[in-house]
Amino acid sequence: MPLYRYEGVDKAGNKVKDQIEAGSRLEAIRKLRQLGLTITKIEKIKKRTDATAEGGKEGEKPWWQKELTLSFGGVSSKDLSIFSKQLAALIEAGIGLVDALELVADSIDNSKLKKELLKMAEEIRGGIPFSKALQERRKLFDEFFISMVEVGEETGQLDMVLKRASDYYKRIAEIINKIKSASFYPAFVSIAATLITLGIIYFLVPTFAQIYKSLGGELPALTQMLINISNSLREYTLYFFGGTAAVVTILVLLYKRVYGFKKFVHLLQLKIPMFGTLFVKGALAKFSRTFATLFAAGVSIERSLELSAKVTGNVVYQEAIESAKEAVIQGEPLWSALQRTERFPKMLISMIKIGEETGQLDSMLESLADFYEDELKTTIDGLISMIEPMMMVIIGGIVGFILVALYLPIFELGELIH
Repeated sequence: MPLYRYEGVDKAGNKVKDQIEAGSRLEAIRKLRQLGLTITKIEKIKKRTDATAEGGKEGEKPWWQKELTLSFGGVSSKDLSIFSKQLAALIEAGIGLVDALELVADSIDNSKLKKELLKMAEEIRGGIPFSKALQERRKLFDEFFISMVEVGEETGQLDMVLKRASDYYKRIAEIINKIKSASFYPAFVSIAATLITLGIIYFLVPTFAQIYKSLGGELPALTQMLINISNSLREYTLYFFGGTAAVVTILVLLYKRVYGFKKFVHLLQLKIPMFGTLFVKGALAKFSRTFATLFAAGVSIERSLELSAKVTGNVVYQEAIESAKEAVIQGEPLWSALQRTERFPKMLISMIKIGEETGQLDSMLESLADFYEDELKTTIDGLISMIEPMMMVIIGGIVGFILVALYLPIFELGELIH
């Protein structure tokens, strides 16, 4: 177990210096607080333990027990939620921001985030504000988190703001995971069915074709069509897969670099049968939760709209919210500005209107966020229950077509044999 050297003051006001064993730095502080000590300094003493003697790092989990998390370029919503929650708890307990950041860094698994937290602790110790240190790391921390911290510093309620941020990231992660789970099942089944079908056409159909060719005679049109498809696939395999890869690459590049194409794709998403409502409610849920969290924390409506537009995940809704923001700046009520975009449902408009008129916009926004998150969950559950039988019917139809085409000549075997 790690050993920590600490300095502090007891209840009588006497200075105390000693060492304590604990599983982590946070646990050491908790133990010392239970003893009635106020900690002024604590540091870990490097000590060889049984775990390190066996060749592993102390406290490190085996690779098969580690949770796999993916993050591209920044920090995942899950990591930000955990970080915000831990930092808020430490600040609320009366621990200084620098010590709190070092404690969180000591307990967090994300090595990239750990490194940056320790750097920020040193910068803040040198007099740089927390929000300024975050702004220097925009690739890791998004504008939402930076804005929340700025509000916390200005109001002196950093712990409360961080709690809101933690809850926000947790809910956003749930929304994203729900949308992914609804999209993953049909995508996985479609890809698997396509690969199996191509495998049957490429490997199995030629065997039947050779048998029927040896018998002579004319094959049924359905069987001949399947054999022609198989021959074309085998003859132009490289062209088929190369062309498919090229088309996918071009579409991805167009999506990333051509704004008009990206907008077209997002507009198409909203109109896909069954899945369109999923994308609409997903965008509304993310907008409502983000806007509610920012506005309740004290961020201006204009800034809240600006940041909320960026997290919807859909360019069509992003443009609509940005258009509403410009109208609000010109003095138009929020509900009217959103209504003019024709992208938001009447219920959302009505609740925002009531909230503005009664001065309870923050509570109305929270209610909207909860409502659309529940709606999203219900929509996803309904879609999954509908998709499963539909996929079975489609896959069954494809397999049935192949089987009928392959075995149809057997029923006409007498006519084939000469």
